[in-house]
Amino acid sequence: MSERRTQILEAAVRVIAQDGVRGLRVEKLAAAAGVSTALIYYHFKDRSGVLYAALEHINHRAQNYTEPAGSDPRARLEAMLLLELQNGEHVRETSIAWGELRASAVFNPDLRTPLRTTTDSWNADIETLIRAAQAGGACASDRDPAAGAERLTTLVEGLSERWHSGSLNLDRARQLLIGAVELELG
Repeated sequence: MSERRTQILEAAVRVIAQDGVRGLRVEKLAAAAGVSTALIYYHFKDRSGVLYAALEHINHRAQNYTEPAGSDPRARLEAMLLLELQNGEHVRETSIAWGELRASAVFNPDLRTPLRTTTDSWNADIETLIRAAQAGGACASDRDPAAGAERLTTLVEGLSERWHSGSLNLDRARQLLIGAVELELG
């Protein structure tokens, strides 16, 4: 990816996190990225192109900071989920922009398919770790890993929304997530 395209996508994530999807205007994005509107149209064709590319960029950002180390699947699973709840500006901005895109999909059906694809991928990653933990005897093997993955990723998104909105502090959100992992995996 070109440096300019990355610069524009980083600005798009900031604008979406600050002003929501409806606040993302090409002129505003150009100003935030320090480029011309023509350059944005050159790279993304239109506002929808910016949204789809921003969603993909958000996913790559999240993958970069949620890849846990280690070989124990249960520990990796817990770490991967907890890494979504960090107080770093980059992580918060990514999480808030993701929530804005998800909320916007209620009114913008065109965003539903790429959001669903991304969500399915995240669920599959968590399901794989649950299955590996079950196979290794590190958790209850009589539970449906796909359902468990969906419950846990849904919880992370909800906890993140509450934390970002001030309804819950970060330590409490992380405690609740750890408790849920324990309950889910047994």
